[in-house]
Amino acid sequence: MTIASINPATDETTRTYDEMQPAAVDRAIEEAHAAFLGWRETGFAERADGLRRAARLLRERRRAYAELMTREMGKVLAGGLSEVDKCAWVCDFYAEQAAAFLAPEPVATDASRSYVAFEPLGVVLAVMPWNFPFWQVFRFAAPALMAGNAGVLKHASNVPGCALAIAEVFRDAGLPDGLFRALLIPSQGVDRVIEHPRVAAVTLTGSTPAGRAVAGKAGALIKKTVLELGGSDPYLILEDADLDQAVATCVESRLINSGQSCIAAKRFMIPRQLAADVERRFVAAMSAKVVGDPMRDGTHVGPLARRDLRDQLHAQVEASRRAGARCLLGGKLPGGPGAFYPPTVLAGVGPGMPAYDEELFGPVAALIPVDGEDEAIRVANDSIFGLGAAVFTRDARRGEAVARRLAAGSCFVNDLVRSDPRLPFGGIKQSGYGRELGPFGIREFVNIKTVYVK
Repeated sequence: MTIASINPATDETTRTYDEMQPAAVDRAIEEAHAAFLGWRETGFAERADGLRRAARLLRERRRAYAELMTREMGKVLAGGLSEVDKCAWVCDFYAEQAAAFLAPEPVATDASRSYVAFEPLGVVLAVMPWNFPFWQVFRFAAPALMAGNAGVLKHASNVPGCALAIAEVFRDAGLPDGLFRALLIPSQGVDRVIEHPRVAAVTLTGSTPAGRAVAGKAGALIKKTVLELGGSDPYLILEDADLDQAVATCVESRLINSGQSCIAAKRFMIPRQLAADVERRFVAAMSAKVVGDPMRDGTHVGPLARRDLRDQLHAQVEASRRAGARCLLGGKLPGGPGAFYPPTVLAGVGPGMPAYDEELFGPVAALIPVDGEDEAIRVANDSIFGLGAAVFTRDARRGEAVARRLAAGSCFVNDLVRSDPRLPFGGIKQSGYGRELGPFGIREFVNIKTVYVK
C-alpha cells in the first residue's frame, strides 16, 4: 500500500510513499527504545546541544519546509515560514529551560533527605494532525526529548513528507540514531503501536473521536495519554469594546491557517444592540481577505487540506442556514480545482445549528447575538469544547474577570488565543486533558518520583 501526498490547491498527486510493514514498525520502536536507554543517561547540556542544532537546521531550511507544508496541506506560505520559526523557538526554549523545569525539588519531611525527582518514561507515541504539521510535532518533541524520552511519530496520512522531514531534522542535528522515528502507517495501525510493550505513553492532537479511540486503547493498557482535541472557541465582544480592534482581531483569528486551527475563533458573542454594526464590520473585514494560490505573496486564505473536509464544512454551513442562520457572505462552493472555500459569515446563529453546536474547521464565522455580559458567558460556555476563549473590552479588569468565568484551558483578553512555549496549553471537557508547553508540558511524560532517605 502507498500513502499519497496530494496538493489541495491543484488536486495533483505530488508524490507517493510506501507504507511501513508491521515488522518495520516493530524494528523502529525497538530502535527508539535502544536509543532511549542511552539518551536517558545523558545530561541536560548534551540534550540541549542537540536541540539547539535542530533549531539552527530549521532556520536554515525554513523556506524548503514551509513550501513542503504548502504543497502537502495548502498552508499559506507566510504561515509556513512563521511555523518553522516557532518550531525553532520551542527547541531553543526547552534547551534553555529543561534543566530548571526538571530539577529535583527538595521536600521537608522527617527523613534526613527527601525530594521529588523527574525521570523519563521511555518511548512516547505521538499521533499528530495535518493542520500545523511541523509545530504540533515539535511542541511535543522538544520537551519530550529534553526530558530524556524517545519519540515515534504517526503523522496524518496527507503529510508524509512533513513527517519524514521532521525525523530528518533530528537525525541531521546529531541526536542518537533511532531516537525519533516517523512511522508511515495508516490510522488503523495506531492500535498496534499503542500495544507494543516498548511504547510507554501516547500523545494525540486531533479530533475528539480520534482522541476518544486512542484514550480508550491506551487506558486499557494503563498507558499515560495527553490529548489536545477539537475546539469551538468563543470570542466575546462586550458592549464597551473597541470595535475596530475587536473585529480585526477576531477575523485574524478566524482565518488563521485558512480557518483550520483548533484554537481559531469560531463563535462570536456580540451585543444584540450592536449586532447590525458588528455584522457589517465582519463582512467588510472577511471580504477583504484574498483567497488564492497559497504559494503567492499576498494570499490570506488558501485551500482547505482536503476536498472531503471542504465538503463537510459546506454541509455544516448549509444545515445552519436551513435551521435559520443568515449567510451574509460566502457560503458557496467554488468551481475549479482545489479544496477552496470562501470566507463566510453566518449571523443569527443559535442552538441546534452546526455553527453553534459543532466545530467548523474552515473560514466560517458564526455570529451569535446576546443580551449582556452574563448571557455572553453562558453562551460561550454552552459547548462540549473548552480549548480557548477571548474577550474584548476597554476595561482590562473587567475582561480579566470575564476570562476567569470562561470554561477553557486558555483565556485571552483583547488578543487572539495562541500557543506559546512559555505557557501551558491544552483544554478541558471534550477538548482533551493534560498540558503541553511551559513547565507543565515537560512534566507530562516523566515519572514524578519520590525519593526518601532515612
